[in-house]
Amino acid sequence: MAEYSKSEAMDWARENLRGQWTTIMTPFTPDDELDEDGLRGNVRHIRSLGTQGGGCTWGMGEFWSLTHEERTRVYDLVSEEANGEWPIAAHVTHTSAKSMLALAEHANEVGFDLLIVAAPYIVTKTEQQVVDWVRMLAEGTPLAIMFYNSPQFGIVMSAQGLAQICRIPSVVGVKEASFNQELSIETHQLIGRDSIISTPDEWILFKGRELGFEQQVMFANTSDWRFDTPDENYYVQFIDKAMRGDLDDDFYDEKIKPIKQVSDKWWTRIVQKQKGALPAPLCKYWGELMGMAGGHVRPPLSDLTDDEKRELKKDIEAVRA
Repeated sequence: MAEYSKSEAMDWARENLRGQWTTIMTPFTPDDELDEDGLRGNVRHIRSLGTQGGGCTWGMGEFWSLTHEERTRVYDLVSEEANGEWPIAAHVTHTSAKSMLALAEHANEVGFDLLIVAAPYIVTKTEQQVVDWVRMLAEGTPLAIMFYNSPQFGIVMSAQGLAQICRIPSVVGVKEASFNQELSIETHQLIGRDSIISTPDEWILFKGRELGFEQQVMFANTSDWRFDTPDENYYVQFIDKAMRGDLDDDFYDEKIKPIKQVSDKWWTRIVQKQKGALPAPLCKYWGELMGMAGGHVRPPLSDLTDDEKRELKKDIEAVRA
């Protein structure tokens, strides 16, 4: 249950949405069941990196492939592993308002701190529909809300539309993941002083320094557990420092840029191969190379080929060596 009232949601977010937040994949067993032990182990591993908080059933968590029961079971497992000591966010996007509100209710009941929601896909064609949809969620839950602006959901909100969403009580900010740099910058400049705006890639930090704005949280990506180990958590260190206003160029160039270049190469390659879908198969196999549970992706996505796996492993090993 939330430990803040709706009127306190922004104060809670200002204090707790800081540093590196992660995106948790949903691992599956070979017979296509939820890998509960693997998920628990993944959460423990991510926490050992020093990551400040985490979200589950994101797009990368293949929420679109999960049954309602699987989705809520993921909530249960993540909450149990967080144990009230690690802030957690539940993704509740759905095409059904009743289902979205039921997911939000379950997340609240099992101890989640925050919700993230995107536009309902298929029939949503106007920004006002999205604003009204988020308002419906806000009126139906006591939890703070981050809005997820992403082309994956069929509509990308303008900075002005995002400002409307952020004026809804208990909406604390936006994960601006449109992949449109101009839109990310405009959103930061327009509403970044009043709401928490996070573009989940490091380029925004350097651009913000140039243009005079900062973000307080990297909300949320897979870079921590793909790049870091408990003994060498350079990405988490860099983000934590940057979110406090200490953007260390030399540290980034030495410790992060080489592996990020590998990531950018493969991210672009697999996204293009999938005609724009997020590269869940890339991240799942990368996680396995880092000792985490992954397993296959569900249809209609397909796993990396054996040749792709060998090439990716070679690229990562070359940098880590």
